[in-house]
Amino acid sequence: MAKELQVLSALDVAKTQWYHFTAIIIAGMGFFTDAYDLFCISLVTKLLGRIYYHVDGAEKPGTLPPNVSAAVNGVAFCGTLAGQLFFGWLGDKMGRKKVYGMTLMLMVICSVASGLSFGHNAKAVMSTLCFFRFWLEFGIGGDYPLSATIMSEYANKKTRGAFIAAVFAMQGFGILAGGMFAIIVSSAFRARFDAPAYEVDAVASTVPQADYVWRIILMVGALPAALTYYWRMKMPETARYTALVAKNAKQAASDMSKVLQVDLEAEEQKVQQLAQDKSNSFGLLSKEFLRRHGLHLLGTTSTWFLLDIAFYSQNLFQKDIFSAIGWIPPAKTMNAIEEVFRIARAQTLIALCSTVPGYWFTVAFIDKMGRFAIQLMGFFFMTVFMFALAIPYNHWTHRDNRIGFVVMYSLTFFFANFGPNATTFVVPAEIFPARLRSTCHGISAASGKLGAIVGAFGFLYLAQNKDKAKADAGYPAGIGVRNSLIVLGVVNFLGMVFTLLVPESKGKSLEEMSGENEDDNQPGEQSSYNSRTIAV
Repeated sequence: MAKELQVLSALDVAKTQWYHFTAIIIAGMGFFTDAYDLFCISLVTKLLGRIYYHVDGAEKPGTLPPNVSAAVNGVAFCGTLAGQLFFGWLGDKMGRKKVYGMTLMLMVICSVASGLSFGHNAKAVMSTLCFFRFWLEFGIGGDYPLSATIMSEYANKKTRGAFIAAVFAMQGFGILAGGMFAIIVSSAFRARFDAPAYEVDAVASTVPQADYVWRIILMVGALPAALTYYWRMKMPETARYTALVAKNAKQAASDMSKVLQVDLEAEEQKVQQLAQDKSNSFGLLSKEFLRRHGLHLLGTTSTWFLLDIAFYSQNLFQKDIFSAIGWIPPAKTMNAIEEVFRIARAQTLIALCSTVPGYWFTVAFIDKMGRFAIQLMGFFFMTVFMFALAIPYNHWTHRDNRIGFVVMYSLTFFFANFGPNATTFVVPAEIFPARLRSTCHGISAASGKLGAIVGAFGFLYLAQNKDKAKADAGYPAGIGVRNSLIVLGVVNFLGMVFTLLVPESKGKSLEEMSGENEDDNQPGEQSSYNSRTIAV
């Protein structure tokens, strides 16, 4: 194809090399931090409830009031959503590389700061935590569009899906790291500061040193991100941004010559041709964008939105499931630090069995099966398992059938990760033009976070018992767990329907997908051009 730049086709056909793997780790650190933080906050809130919301003479340990608990989770979602939109837009305006260091710095500073608090009373501690969590998640939100875009622009055609999915799969390691570190810290404190169970001595069950446990766990989240800062800064800007957006062919060729360790010529004339070509200069809000990519953007935003409703409602059932299988005894039979240890252990086991393998199944199969097939299959099985949990719900509540319930529940989230949770992240980074790629990915991801807010908060109220007297303290009556599961089944089914709008990008170059080098040449030219550039 006349307009295909040699530097881009060299990237498209490059063999998998060491720089691909370093890019996965450098790009994946944001997701590692994200998963670590989200995993740990559920442990931390239990402990904060005991320390700062203890009621003398109460039968059960203190817990965060519903509004405080909602604030801790709500600020995180809002921060991520804002970060996705802002940094997504900035990544197209300033370049991926410039913005990439900012998001990481924000993550490191706010991770450390969220373990500090200005004041000793409950209000001061929670306010500080919420403030810094917002900015931590703002940085993490920026990492979504930037990491996906950088990885898609660095990768070759053949294994691009696996590389972008691998960046996302770093979340799995973040979950495990969070779990293991929480287990280590709580074990060390438990051994050093022995305390009676809450029902034996309510005040003594929470040792003063427990206040250090949650701070240490949160602050250590800054370490992995800080370690990759230097490498992030050394990474050159992606060739696609430099050549197609910044229109600097010379820089693109010299950057990629170093990365690929081959000589590439700067094709300034071609870049000038591309610059003069007005058919590829339409903006995000133009009719032309709507005509070419409108349905694609609807597809990526709606599927991510629907997936996250289902994905983030899982936290509702987690506590019931753990207590159901007896992994976590009633809170009053444990002291504060022991509770952190037990919950961390249970969540790590669930993650090891269902969440983490799902991610890596996607990495293994995405370039063989294609994005479309995996997403459709994932939504299909999530629908099936949600209905299988919902329709005979009373059957699952009997003690003998609890294990079956846990297996079905785990399978639902295995197919979320070996399915839409990974593919909704991969596809938006592949199908839009370079100058709008990061923005469109940010919009899709933010739509997902909107779904997460619906999933986490909407279902918190929906899943309450129909009888107001039996609902959790402070909540109105809802539609019950069974009906909530039916609603989730319908949500997953809609996800299948909207997946039909998303194009398949397996094995195609980014420019082919976005139509950036569309031109009147014969379709046969491209393959011959690619085979010529292998010898670059």
